[in-house]
Parts: sequence; structure tokens; C-alpha cells
Amino acid sequence: MAMPSAAPSSLAPPGPPHSVVDDLQAGVIAVVMASLGLALLNSAGLMTGGTPGLAFLLSYATGMPLGLALFLVNLPFYLLGWRGMGPRFTLKTLGAVTALALGVAAVNQVLVVRTAPLHAALAGGVLIGTALLVMFRHRASFGGINILAMFLHERFGWSAGKVQMAIDIGILAGAFFIMDVQRVGWSVLGSLAVNAVLVWNHRPGRYLPAA
Repeated sequence: MAMPSAAPSSLAPPGPPHSVVDDLQAGVIAVVMASLGLALLNSAGLMTGGTPGLAFLLSYATGMPLGLALFLVNLPFYLLGWRGMGPRFTLKTLGAVTALALGVAAVNQVLVVRTAPLHAALAGGVLIGTALLVMFRHRASFGGINILAMFLHERFGWSAGKVQMAIDIGILAGAFFIMDVQRVGWSVLGSLAVNAVLVWNHRPGRYLPAA
């Protein structure tokens, strides 16, 4: 028996706003998934795009600890988030970035991951992409490029996944200066997996009425 079709999203009433508890549990889930995804990529000697990719580049180029690099590369984007997305979005993002930095450090201390580059790229990319999707649904992000992508999505309706994919290409191009071609190729595959999750699942009007 066929199920009745769902009402068009343009006619669906907006859901209730997320509570603090809603945002907190979403943040915890996203941090756990992103930390594991980054650990998979790191285990195979790969990198990723977005703000973590910028932090990797800065860390490799200067010898700076990755956590400090992640904090520094996010600083210019917090102003954009505050002015364009509002203080709540920016404060949640600041908390998420801090939690992610701690989560990555914790995973490196308690978990030893050994996997093939193909699995690391695909599984790590899907985990990170899903984590970003959770954050976007709760109007937060893991900072940096995510803020810019979300800002352009909110302001102009641009696909957050496509914006991030374009910027990631530039970031990963910089990896040629610090990594061999094969590892850059696997890193590109992982970045495509991240952004495929966003392109296919983060669309205006799919789950809530379009602005």
C-alpha cells in the first residue's frame, strides 16, 4: 500500500525553535563525529578542506600546535559571523570550535586508528560532512569557512556545500607544497565526500519553508 505523499515543504509550518538542550546534544554529536572523521584522515596522513585544512597548512608551515592554529585561523571569521549571522550563532560556533579542538586531542590520546587511505578519505569525509550538517541545522558551525558558507547560504541562497567545495579546492591546492601527490589525491576525495553530504542534504526549503 502506497504511503500518502508528504505536504509540500513550502506549505509546512516552521518547527519550534531549538532549545538550549537541543543545541547542546547536537553539538556533542557533531563534535564526536567530526573528531572521529579527523582522526581517520590523520591516521592515513591525509588532510581536509575548510578551517581544519587551513589549520593543518599553518601548523605544517610554522610548526605551530594544531589546536592553536585552529583557533587563530577562526578569528577573522567570528566578526563575519557576529555581524551576518548574529551573536547566538557566533557564540555557539565559538563553543563548537573549542569543543572540537579538545575532542580531536582526546581522540588522539585514547584511540589508535589504522586504515587504508581510501577508507579514511570516504569514511572520514562522510563523518565530517554529517557533523557539519548537524551543526548547520542548529544554526552553528565549526567556524571559519563554515561561517562564510552559511552566511552566503542565508544571505544569497547559495549552496553551502558548493561554496565550501570551491574554497576547499583552493585550500587543498596548497597541500601540494607539504604533501606528496598521492596523499593530496586521497585528501581531495575526502573533501568531496564532506561536501557531497552537504550538497545533497542542505538545501533551502527541503525540510523547512524556503526564506
